[in-house]
Amino acid sequence: MKKIIYILLILFAVVSPSACFAEESSNVLGMEELSIQVMPEYTYHPNDKKKDHAPLLIGYQGSMVNNSDQPQKGLIEIPLPIKEKNFRIGYVADYSSDLTKTNEIEYSIDREKGTISWTTSNEIPPQERYKFVIEYYTDSLQVNHDDKSLTYHFTSFADIGLVNVYFTQPDQAKKWKLTPAPEEKSHADGKKSFAYHFQNVKDGTEKNFKLTYKRLETKPVLELQQSKNLNKRNNVSQINHLAIGAFGGVSVLSIGALAVLIKRRKN
Repeated sequence: MKKIIYILLILFAVVSPSACFAEESSNVLGMEELSIQVMPEYTYHPNDKKKDHAPLLIGYQGSMVNNSDQPQKGLIEIPLPIKEKNFRIGYVADYSSDLTKTNEIEYSIDREKGTISWTTSNEIPPQERYKFVIEYYTDSLQVNHDDKSLTYHFTSFADIGLVNVYFTQPDQAKKWKLTPAPEEKSHADGKKSFAYHFQNVKDGTEKNFKLTYKRLETKPVLELQQSKNLNKRNNVSQINHLAIGAFGGVSVLSIGALAVLIKRRKN
């Protein structure tokens, strides 16, 4: 019976990371790496009309491997915190096989199961990698005047070779504190980033983080960056391109997170 189920799985190429790790025989796509970027007060969702709250953007950048001996093209299903306050999807895409571009893709939300699903844009050859990106917004950031706090939980939905969690400190934030203490700190491109790295994370493993900081500025980071560019008399078309790039076919996180994935691969 198990052999028949396995054959049907290969024939229809339907793959769910949250399910495919349940049995070794159905481990068609292995979750090799997941990078999570937590970006408080970075930018509002493009459909937000009221901008009277502190936004929170979270991005997933995943890398999967086709462990079978057959090309795969089918359904990917990932759990997300859909029940969090004002949860909204911002962007979902996968990468071309040569990693030169992203393909924005249609997706489906199952609120009862708490998952997002989509069909891969292209076939995944045997032993080749498949990469995807998901960006979502919530109103989980707690605000008390200039005091901001966030409790972030991640529960692994599969066995994952490497999980990276990054917190990006917004401009003009002070008294920034993360618990537990981050493993790495960087200040590349004027951005302060704090990182955690977990190897061989098992399905169901929980990771918990607590963030507190102070910030008087109410404008999000992206808006401040655009204002700086305007003050420097940069071409207006460049500013428009930034907005289009963030929300119209190019991920806010894709370039930076992809670089992280490539760097990890080389290491």
